[in-house]
Amino acid sequence: MGATIISGKLLSQELKDLMKLQVQELEKKYGRVPHLVVILVGNNPSSISYVTGKEKACNYVGIKNTTIKLADTISEEALLSIVNDLNKDDLVDGILVQLPLPKHISESKIIESIDRKKDVDGFHPENVANLWLKQKCTYPCTPKGIIKLLEKAGVDIAGKNAVVVGRSNIVGLPVAKLLLDKNATVTICHSKTPNLMEVTKYADILVVAIGKARFISKEMIKPGAVVIDVGVNRDEQGKLCGDVCFDEVSEIASYITPVPGGVGPMTITCLMENTIEAFLEKNK
Repeated sequence: MGATIISGKLLSQELKDLMKLQVQELEKKYGRVPHLVVILVGNNPSSISYVTGKEKACNYVGIKNTTIKLADTISEEALLSIVNDLNKDDLVDGILVQLPLPKHISESKIIESIDRKKDVDGFHPENVANLWLKQKCTYPCTPKGIIKLLEKAGVDIAGKNAVVVGRSNIVGLPVAKLLLDKNATVTICHSKTPNLMEVTKYADILVVAIGKARFISKEMIKPGAVVIDVGVNRDEQGKLCGDVCFDEVSEIASYITPVPGGVGPMTITCLMENTIEAFLEKNK
């Protein structure tokens, strides 16, 4: 039979088309469109690629986008000063500092310096705390996109055994919390989990975010499971691939996301949505 592919590319396009209309209405009502400022420090190729993707999405949806490109020699103090100016600027709705930052700059200090209401990444400590306290917050983009993909595929999350492989602050932990909020029973695995296969085989919904190329094989999957692959890796041939052996796992899963074209496009789309939400919150 083979798994049904959950296309993030298609859902992302649908959502962007709706947002495009929404932004046109916002401009009529408020006399301006939402404004996202992205700060890019240095020239990490992955970061440049992400930032280019964000610019394209902003242009499509009609959100104003400003990219501030800085040398990787910038001091922490100078970067904090730029963020502070953007916090005070009433015409800026969303601020995103592209990670990773150079070693001499504290990522946590920079993230904490962003005004929580303009933190469209959902990484500010207050947003993180509110997520776990079930209070109003900005959801981090990738976990938010994963839930949208599951819902679009018609996957009923409530009562399912969900296993998350990976415990990062950006994906693993927040997606586990969002799955819990949708009433799944959630297990979080990581590099120190003994007998990982026994745990993953138990999953009705498996979310993999460990950054190891084609790590999850079909022996590790329960037949009929829904598999969400968050990994973005390069294999020996330099080809883009996920954390899951797509070809073999798709033979026994019920649903699966591809890499590329799965979770990735949804991350950027949810960033657009978060920027619009920040704009609306400010203009209430």
